[in-house]
Amino acid sequence: MEFILNIHTSTETAVVNLCDDKYVLSSMHNTEPKQHAGFLHSAIQNLLEENSVEINQLKAIGVTIGPGSYTGIRVGLATAKGLCYALKIPMITMNTLEVMALTAINMVKNADCFYCPMLDARRMEVYTGVYTYYLKEVRAPEAIILNKNSFSEIADRMKMIIFGNGSEKFKNFNPDLNASFIDCDAISDASFAIMSANKYNEKLFADIAYAEPLYLKDFYSNVNK
Repeated sequence: MEFILNIHTSTETAVVNLCDDKYVLSSMHNTEPKQHAGFLHSAIQNLLEENSVEINQLKAIGVTIGPGSYTGIRVGLATAKGLCYALKIPMITMNTLEVMALTAINMVKNADCFYCPMLDARRMEVYTGVYTYYLKEVRAPEAIILNKNSFSEIADRMKMIIFGNGSEKFKNFNPDLNASFIDCDAISDASFAIMSANKYNEKLFADIAYAEPLYLKDFYSNVNK
């Protein structure tokens, strides 16, 4: 029997789960963003041991590549690459916003809405995108500075469902916007498993050597002088 291991460390809540096709066998979460690196490797080991799965039974590694925390993205992607190289198995990369959107879609179950995840990117900036019920892009993932006119044209076309830890910034900008705000900040294990399994079945594998983080804006690092 073979399994998919999924890794998500690009937001405040890290998720690692072990899946048999689209079904989650077991999962572990971490809500301390600065501890994702330490959590990740022990979580993988614990999941395998608890489910009596040998590491060579993994058939693929799924990983979110951003947007989100720069450090978290690098931690998850580096781990996925290392495992895939060592085990000679494919790597499946996923856009964090798409997995968030699928989580909200499975929660709301309304095909007559657009789904808009928002991840906090500090100050009045968010990482965001807009998707249909069938995960088709209405607005491609981007980093934007919110204002009262953000998304007005899209909301005029159809009601929007807005969610994520960046959505609070936008709630009071335009009270007349055709939108509902829901509490859906973290990705669900089920949505994560479904997306990675679908990509595996369609053989949508990433090039392990050239796969890069999806930052959506330039990475800046403070250098001590």
